[in-house]
Amino acid sequence: GSWRVTQPLCRGAQDPRYPAENLLREDGLRPWLSCPQDRSRQLRVELQLERAIPIGYVDVGNCGCAFLQIEVGRSSWPLDRPYLTLVPSVTLMTPADSKLDRNRCAVRMFKEGTGWSDPEGKSPRGWGGGRGRGQQGWRPSCSLH
Repeated sequence: GSWRVTQPLCRGAQDPRYPAENLLREDGLRPWLSCPQDRSRQLRVELQLERAIPIGYVDVGNCGCAFLQIEVGRSSWPLDRPYLTLVPSVTLMTPADSKLDRNRCAVRMFKEGTGWSDPEGKSPRGWGGGRGRGQQGWRPSCSLH
């Protein structure tokens, strides 16, 4: 079925010209980028779904991110309850690729059985939100999206 994501909440310094809201645009591909002056080398976004749904797969378009982790949770949980790992930290770029600025852009697809965990065996019940964290550990001057 169809579902909608409400306003994304960005954690980290994003480029104001390329905000996290671009992740929700339906009129074409617009990146979500880190601020060029930010040296933390990390971006995080939280997406709240209109309703809880089972998540069968996640496709991620990457450009410059070396590591990615995806977590899920429910809006009904207490604020201090941590999200659960859906996709453990995966490497999207090798140190050599990162340093040489090659293989920056790719799409990675995750689904059950391929680099996917089933937190507490609950994927059939559905999740109300997700959090993604991207990092560039080897090239501080590189923007992420």
